[in-house]
Amino acid sequence: MLLSPIASLLNRTIADSTTAAALCRKLSGRVLALHVTGMNVSIYCRSDGQKLVLSTTHEGAADATISGSPLALFGLVTKPPESQIRSGVVRIEGDAEAAQSFQNLLKAARPDVEEELSRVVGDVAAHQIGSIARSALSFGQKATKTFGQNLTEYLQEEGRDLPTRLEVNEFGSGVDRIRDDVERAEAKLALIERRLAK
Repeated sequence: MLLSPIASLLNRTIADSTTAAALCRKLSGRVLALHVTGMNVSIYCRSDGQKLVLSTTHEGAADATISGSPLALFGLVTKPPESQIRSGVVRIEGDAEAAQSFQNLLKAARPDVEEELSRVVGDVAAHQIGSIARSALSFGQKATKTFGQNLTEYLQEEGRDLPTRLEVNEFGSGVDRIRDDVERAEAKLALIERRLAK
């Protein structure tokens, strides 16, 4: 089963980390359900006090459930989780404290990929592979950012399909001015009507 190697990797890291081991003891008997929306798959993560047990089935209700798309759930690891939750792409139900504790445990138990790779290919090769992966990731992030900036600039300046920030701010100021003018005009009309009524 795919979950067994993941559980083994996490449990090896838990055994090596005093922080992760303490969190695992604290969560003894608690269950976190990860529900992958769109695929209708759930993974249950249970602490037995010493290690994590991962499975696709669980009797009874989980203490906390985190639901989201595969990409959104992966984003909990790579981005600040608060932004994922606030944006609504990830939903938490049940005991929020248990969910937070499981998140802290999984963060503390996150394995060092380069260290794990060195067990298979050796230290030197693992370091080189890690360097290449970091460089590729950095390049990808820079390329994505540059592409986004270039696309925005094109749509705003060349295609004139999107307004610039300055144009949006000017439009908002104009709307505020018109609203204020209309309110003043209404107040003057009301005053004139009261005077005419006398």
